[in-house]
Amino acid sequence: MKKTSTENELRKPPDFAIFFTVLILVGFGLVMVFSASYILSLESRGDPFFFLRRQAFWVVLGLAGMIAASNIGYWKWRKLVLPMLVVNFILLGAVYIPGIGIEINEASRWIGVGGFSIQPAEFSKLALIIFSAAFLSRKNIRIENFWSSSFIPLAFTGGTFLLILAQPDLGTALALALIVGIMVFAAGIPWKQLISLLFVSTPLVLYLMISKEYRMRRIFSFLDPWSDPLDTGYHIIQSLYALGPGGLFGVGLGRSRQKLYYLPEPQNDFIFAIIGEELGFLGAATVILLFFILIWRGFKTSLTAPDSYGSLLAAGVTAMVAVQALINIGVVTGSIPITGINLPFISAGGSSLFFTMFGMGILMNISRYSR
Repeated sequence: MKKTSTENELRKPPDFAIFFTVLILVGFGLVMVFSASYILSLESRGDPFFFLRRQAFWVVLGLAGMIAASNIGYWKWRKLVLPMLVVNFILLGAVYIPGIGIEINEASRWIGVGGFSIQPAEFSKLALIIFSAAFLSRKNIRIENFWSSSFIPLAFTGGTFLLILAQPDLGTALALALIVGIMVFAAGIPWKQLISLLFVSTPLVLYLMISKEYRMRRIFSFLDPWSDPLDTGYHIIQSLYALGPGGLFGVGLGRSRQKLYYLPEPQNDFIFAIIGEELGFLGAATVILLFFILIWRGFKTSLTAPDSYGSLLAAGVTAMVAVQALINIGVVTGSIPITGINLPFISAGGSSLFFTMFGMGILMNISRYSR
């Protein structure tokens, strides 16, 4: 998008509904991270505020990134597409380098930076969103020609998908593919091509789900978690045990029983279960409503963006939040098999929180130039 001297005249205040919704979710996340983790943190670290302090640090960093991104013209990210792709593949490869990569529970998903760990896959989502938006919005592109349009971002996504899958992290890899798929759909891919992609990709996804024994066990535990209540079905059962007693109003903030070593790592992937237990249906429904507002404002920004690049970029960033929230809540409620996807803005986690908030800053900048 070529800017003129009238740029400042076209610029408006950002969509404050996005800003304040993110602030509410992040602030609520701090409260719930502390509530879900303070006993675990006290006994394992000797400090009840360990996870809270770490989460607060990333919140401050993410808030700074969001405000900075909201003041940087979104079209400027288009110039950084190639460097971001290069950094993406370098970081994904670095997880296997001894002394740099960090292996936890037989998974190599993190790299160590100083005293912190960063998950490169979180950067991959934002990098692929910016690349796909830039490529699919070119003036000379013919979206009906699959090989010169949709195939390119899908190919780069496929390469990133395989690297993330090898970590192994099938959940994040599938989320990334779904996000880019939504962007390709928003770009106007013909229905015949879309249906063909679904026919090709569905058998591949099914194969990946059954190709490893532990994935097969997760699927069977999802269908009947009580068939193996002490192993593969344990997480789902404990999550449902948390949601059930919550009722309408919950058992009270800080009074969860499932966080007392029944539900592993309650401050991370299963924090929505703790929300349902402590704050009940009303608390869980409020969180879902906040995500609905954020997604609505995000797609509204996409529809009113001044150009196709801004429209696709807004759609991709919004889809990133929508897909992750939908998957996480689906897992916690036993609606889909278990995957390692956290709840945006609320679950404990540094790199995920930072890059998601940074993406919201880009979305807010696009809203400044909406029609």
